[in-house]
Amino acid sequence: MENNKKFTKFHIILHWIMALALFVLFFTGFLRMEWMNKMHIVSTIESKVAVSQLSGDELKAIASEILKPMWQWHKLFAHIFIFAFAARIIYMLVKGIRFPNPFAKGIAMKEKLQGFVYIYFYIFAFISVSTGICIEKHFFDAWRESIESVHKFGLYWFPIFVLLHFSGIVLAEYSNKKGIVSRMIGGD
Repeated sequence: MENNKKFTKFHIILHWIMALALFVLFFTGFLRMEWMNKMHIVSTIESKVAVSQLSGDELKAIASEILKPMWQWHKLFAHIFIFAFAARIIYMLVKGIRFPNPFAKGIAMKEKLQGFVYIYFYIFAFISVSTGICIEKHFFDAWRESIESVHKFGLYWFPIFVLLHFSGIVLAEYSNKKGIVSRMIGGD
């Protein structure tokens, strides 16, 4: 029965908006934490330019300005993801949960795994959204460093989710859910 399930246009649009937003968020977060890290930029400036007249704070301000456009993209796509994520939660509540309950008895192992991947996604997306909002709005500033550490953990949970998601797609395509990719792209 489930292999004939059609996805509504709204479901498909939410899926692809969230996918695009997550890839931009991952990419900008990765760049900020790794190759375009503020301290890396400062050390590069120091090594290439005679900056003896500039203080460390001035160098950090220059690095922040260099990173500003990328960070604006991160914030824009964070807002897009938050709204799409909220819409998806509301949609699921209105339409009923659309993934297998991994705790149900008598459910096949494949469906249990699928349910756990969905739960994994929603928990970590909620954590990333919540910590991102706390950082942006300066909620719980006394714990800011811990909140930022938890938020940066998204750099690791996202690739794990993508790997699990694509593994599930391949498994579905070679089992009783053949055509799930075309249904998620075109709704057919």
